Amino acid sequence: MYNILVCDDDKEIAEAIEIYLTKEGYKIYKAYNGKEALDLIEKNEIHLVILDIMMPKMNGIEVANKVRQDKGVPIIMLSAKSEDYDKIKGLNSGADDYITKPFNPLELIARVNSQIRRYTYLGSMKKKDEKNIYKTGDLVINDDTKEVMVEGEKIKLTPTEYNILKYLTKNKGRVFSIEQIYENVWEDEAYGAENIIAVHIRHIREKIEINPKEPKYLKVIWGIGYKIENIE
Repeated sequence: MYNILVCDDDKEIAEAIEIYLTKEGYKIYKAYNGKEALDLIEKNEIHLVILDIMMPKMNGIEVANKVRQDKGVPIIMLSAKSEDYDKIKGLNSGADDYITKPFNPLELIARVNSQIRRYTYLGSMKKKDEKNIYKTGDLVINDDTKEVMVEGEKIKLTPTEYNILKYLTKNKGRVFSIEQIYENVWEDEAYGAENIIAVHIRHIREKIEINPKEPKYLKVIWGIGYKIENIE
């Protein structure tokens, strides 16, 4: 059973979330201010935190910053504020996701389940020999099982797409030309490879990026080539 901490000074909201998530099989801890939340996190094994931003004694941003000093537990920010600035501030404080009040219970459950899957998967990877595990941010490639996970979700790639993504992720942060990618993946000389690589890159982006037009992982360096961003 996974333990989830719900921290919101509105007791009705906290109790409603408890009802939704208890039905999903989670054990719920509740706090009504930031200091209570930190105390519960220190005293219990918490696997995910749902954290309101506007709270007494210590707000959600401060709590997230404190938690991130020594813990990797997923954090979902919950707030009535919907402006982009507030979302960015919450995410920059160390949150993994953001939900705006009023929220759809089904959306909340889906986001919680996604974060728990990610947390579980990344935790299992730490217990294995990581020589065949390639990671950047929430993108994880297990070359033993040929599995690709993004934010806890398994991504289906063709063998060629997989090999391109593995090659770039294994060398994250480095920029490779079209010719280098083709020669390393196809193990052949690159003649007229530009369109071939471009099509595969587009397909990979459509599968691993939330917004392929503003990619987080797979970047184009105009006039040079492609790279996988090094995200710690």
